[in-house]
Amino acid sequence: MGVFDKIISLLKSSGVSYELLEHKPVYTSLDASSIRDTNLSMGAKALVFMADKKPILVVLPGDKKVDTSIFKKSFGIKDFRMASKEEVKEITSLEVGAIPPLGSALNLASYFDEIFKEKDMIAFNAGSHTKSIKMKAADLLDIEKPVFGNYAV
Repeated sequence: MGVFDKIISLLKSSGVSYELLEHKPVYTSLDASSIRDTNLSMGAKALVFMADKKPILVVLPGDKKVDTSIFKKSFGIKDFRMASKEEVKEITSLEVGAIPPLGSALNLASYFDEIFKEKDMIAFNAGSHTKSIKMKAADLLDIEKPVFGNYAV
């Protein structure tokens, strides 16, 4: 089963409402927000990082960046870097820019910025550059049960 199918299966089995959008390929958070007709901050940007040589999923709003020093300090990580495009493909089977904020569908621990607790709706790439999902942020957090931190700037 591919990542997209895992995501849809997970959402359906959880009984949550979501909207599936199919669109032309997008590769950046800005392009995605434009094609989804959403605010950039509504996007859940999911990035694969290597934390002490283990891959993890770091999720933050589309208009923010990861403060790596805060992240390292918050979670007691010594060696922290973004995974290369090749590593991302090997770890997730997906291209950079298509990563969903569902580490559970990728066998990765998920770390979400605290700001998602305050959001009503969320939008994200669904394992593809041409498919996105819009849903309630609270539903995604209930499904994913991520580790929370305050590291987005």
